[in-house]
Amino acid sequence: MPAVESLLNPSASKLFTSKSLLNPSISSSSIFSPAPRLRRLSCSSSSLSIRCSATQQIEAVVDSVTPGQFRVDVLSESLPFIQKFRGKTIVVKYGGAAMKSRSLQASVVNDLVLLSCVGLRPILVHGGGPEINNWLKRLNIEVVFRDGLRVTDAETMKIVSMVLVGDVNKNLVSLINKAGASAAGLCGVDGRLLTARPAPNAAQLGFVGEVARVDPTVLQALLDKGHIPVVSSVAADESGQMYNINADTVAGELAAALGAEKLILLTDVAGILEDRDDPKSLVKQIDIKGVKKMMDEGRIGGGMIPKVNCCVRSLAQGVRTASIIDGRLEHSLLLEIMTDNGAGTMIIG
Repeated sequence: MPAVESLLNPSASKLFTSKSLLNPSISSSSIFSPAPRLRRLSCSSSSLSIRCSATQQIEAVVDSVTPGQFRVDVLSESLPFIQKFRGKTIVVKYGGAAMKSRSLQASVVNDLVLLSCVGLRPILVHGGGPEINNWLKRLNIEVVFRDGLRVTDAETMKIVSMVLVGDVNKNLVSLINKAGASAAGLCGVDGRLLTARPAPNAAQLGFVGEVARVDPTVLQALLDKGHIPVVSSVAADESGQMYNINADTVAGELAAALGAEKLILLTDVAGILEDRDDPKSLVKQIDIKGVKKMMDEGRIGGGMIPKVNCCVRSLAQGVRTASIIDGRLEHSLLLEIMTDNGAGTMIIG
């Protein structure tokens, strides 16, 4: 299948971070055993001759590796992670740059298909803010936000449903099917998956809702048949009134209801930063207590607050880990699941 081929293809060396690994002829065995030791030797020695000797040894190892060996080594290094997550449900919230860029979109789709092929049970939850804005502008409907949330009157709600359920959702389903898997698109109304209720400030926001109840029966049936569910963040209340719900919230509530192994939020930042002004101060792993302390100290703010709260809520309801990862990186999903370093911040219970 295309997604599997993308991992087995030498171009999949983007999964690794070292620039030296971008050469398709380098195998993971040479990366993880002799080469790092030789690099440490060359860096610590003041002797030019030793550095040259180490470089020559590395080049000799690299030259001896075939593309076929590279593919085998990549699969071999992935085995422990495949065994760890096989049969486990993961919920991925998709949005931001990964949704706007065609190359990043293809990366996410291929990652999902590959994870499904090796036995994981992925669910994709999506929003579609930019697409909604484009359609509203075409129809000369004013785009209004209040406290980061879209003001959604009856006319706007119709456009939101049309774009998320009829356009974005089906496009993603088509892309996943084309990549070799079997996807099924649905929204909160289908199978009574989600029951909505008005948000507390509905008087100001209009038809913006929250998740009142989750019935994951339809998702379980799809997962058991090997499908990848693709869920848009639109749902109705008991009377049938449609509501626009934050996609992060939907992803977190679905993960909790399914007892998912992992919740992953794709974002346009590296993750949680120790210092918000320093992109290099990424926090790789933190527990609920630690993340609450960072919020109390004001080190987590802005758009990161609702994402962190979503993660904390899902962890409190039984999700094993929640990660906020950098969706601007190609194959960030595989980096998060199939490597120790991940692609952002992992929050643990």
